[in-house]
Amino acid sequence: MSDSSATAGESPVTDRLSCPSCGEAAAATDAFCESCGSPFKPQSPPPQRQSAGVATSPSVRPCIACGGEVGSDGWCTVCGVKASNGREHVVEQPAPRVAGVSDKGIVHPRNEDAAALAADPDTGWAALVVCDGVTTATDSDVASLAAVNAARALLAAAPRPPNTSAEARIAHWSERLIAAAAAANRAATEVAHAIGDVENPPSATFVAAVAERDVLVAAWIGDSRAYWLPEAGPAEQLSVDDSWATAQIHIGVSRDVAEASPQAHAITRWIGSDGPSGDASTSATTARSPGWLMLCSDGLWNYCSEASELAKLVYSLTDSSAARDPLPLAESLVTWANEQGGHDNITVTLAYIDPTAEIDPTAEIDPAAETEPAAETDPAASEVEMKESF
Repeated sequence: MSDSSATAGESPVTDRLSCPSCGEAAAATDAFCESCGSPFKPQSPPPQRQSAGVATSPSVRPCIACGGEVGSDGWCTVCGVKASNGREHVVEQPAPRVAGVSDKGIVHPRNEDAAALAADPDTGWAALVVCDGVTTATDSDVASLAAVNAARALLAAAPRPPNTSAEARIAHWSERLIAAAAAANRAATEVAHAIGDVENPPSATFVAAVAERDVLVAAWIGDSRAYWLPEAGPAEQLSVDDSWATAQIHIGVSRDVAEASPQAHAITRWIGSDGPSGDASTSATTARSPGWLMLCSDGLWNYCSEASELAKLVYSLTDSSAARDPLPLAESLVTWANEQGGHDNITVTLAYIDPTAEIDPTAEIDPAAETEPAAETDPAASEVEMKESF
């Protein structure tokens, strides 16, 4: 099984640049041209390409907003913006039909989303994990990265069930995904303990899914989502948001009204040291035709929430010459979300699933105990604590 994670891509720092308006020479740290007064566009670090290894946060870089010096507290000493974490645009592709892109978007100064993927091209097995760090909490970008790595590691190491019924495989992966969510929660909690006592400790949403042949199983805590978007048949949202908006929809408020509310992004469950207790919720479906398993943060689904509409968008962006290549599709979806305003970090992970594909008969499959999947939580439960996730 192939496994991969982030390696920071460093770019050389140039001492001089030219004003795009008048051509006058300027220092790389200048925010404005001294000749004509034109502001300089902030220069983001180049995209990171994910590769084998364990993802870590890169060392502190010059401020991406003004090029100024970043202090030991992680904030720019010139303009006051928090330092880059090197994750402005991250790309990962562990297998030809599995890929993901995470982008900071337009409005936010840094990317607090994280994703981790694993895949076995010989068997068609894939695992996708996405965490959206809560912007209002301290160092949530660190927590989200630690969480996706912990969950991905557990799923990649999990034994594969024998080639038994779909029900048995669903039970097996439901159990493993609940364990992966618990591992992610422990990792996020360890980040909180490392930084010490703060008013709003690091926290994140969590969503993960495993695809094994025709079986698709998802688990989640919070409002990052899992979708099944088949080429034929109805599209499905596999996850159910743990959020104020979902509770409103549950009691009869229309989706459009609930998701447009200022409280829409108040989540009722999250991972981290102050998160509510309880296992991740799970759901599963069986693929009848080829299609896309997608996990994404709300930076994408904010602009296209309904599964049917998202499927239309996905297939409108799919180039027929590369119909099964997930990386250009993920990049196109990120670009589209940025064109809608890019108001949040955007993470899109994709696995192309073909239940009719032949499987390598020599691929090893390990036996595993079968257990029942966990029941979903009630989104309309009263007296729940909420956290603003934006």
